[in-house]
Amino acid sequence: MDSRTFGRVSVTLPNLADGYLTNVTTLESGRGSVQEFRYADADLRDLDLARARLITGRVTHLHATRVRLDDVRVDSVEFDSCDFGSADWSDSKLSRVVFRDCKIMGANLTRVNLDSVLFENCKLDYATFEQVRAAGPVAFSKTALTEASFNGCDLAKVVFDDCTLRLTEFGRGTYKETDLRGNELTTVRGVANLAKVIINHSQQADLAQALTAELEVIYDEDLDNGRSNW
Repeated sequence: MDSRTFGRVSVTLPNLADGYLTNVTTLESGRGSVQEFRYADADLRDLDLARARLITGRVTHLHATRVRLDDVRVDSVEFDSCDFGSADWSDSKLSRVVFRDCKIMGANLTRVNLDSVLFENCKLDYATFEQVRAAGPVAFSKTALTEASFNGCDLAKVVFDDCTLRLTEFGRGTYKETDLRGNELTTVRGVANLAKVIINHSQQADLAQALTAELEVIYDEDLDNGRSNW
């Protein structure tokens, strides 16, 4: 199988060959499973899947105003140039999945397990990740995560490669060997939670600046001649 390497992590890509993918007009199935499929150029008001399985396929240019995915297993699937609008994704597992050039802004991902998942050139601004677990290789590459937040997540060994992390919040969680090298870190939040992450020496100043801003320290030169207001 093909793979992409980011830092110390290699993400296994979906094993797809267009020759055996069948065009489908919906991702819903009475049998609960859609396999070896190609789904393209759909404009939906709602995409609502529960207890569904998407196995070996490609989803291209899907636009949905509201997305709700609950207990959905996605295995060996590529999402390309999709816009998921307002998305709620919970209690699911993704294996060998690629999101490329996708907009998933303001999404809520809760109790989602990721194994060999790549977000490449995506927009995940304002997204909330709750109890998301990296069960295998995961990489965010050239992806915008402005004001996104991670809470109670296990992001051990996850790679952030050339991402936009402006005001991104890292709440309580596991970040052992999370690779933040090469990213601008001056405005990230939750610096005190980032124990054992991987950074470059040059990024020490970035984290120091982020921590200083988070603590709202007062510099002596900003005091009114050192006089107390008491």
